[in-house]
Amino acid sequence: MKLISNRSLGEFALRHADAAAPLQDFRRLIERGEYRNFAALRATFASVDKVGGRYVFNIGGNKYRLVAAIAYSVQVLWVKAVLTHAEYDKEDWK
Repeated sequence: MKLISNRSLGEFALRHADAAAPLQDFRRLIERGEYRNFAALRATFASVDKVGGRYVFNIGGNKYRLVAAIAYSVQVLWVKAVLTHAEYDKEDWK
């Protein structure tokens, strides 16, 4: 699956240095995998949740949240937001 965009991961990591390694681990798992549906995605990312039309991933031991859109048919994941847990709880990302 292709991840768009790694730049947003890097920008978040500049503000939260401890997120850099977990975000890049996430990117590598996404890019090495082929996920044809939510069940296949959940087989790799057990804590992923579907919220409306978005997918929410726990990053860094549930310290951060990555919100994404996924097009399974073309194997693309778009990063919509990377947030601290507190930012996520405000629900401004919806």
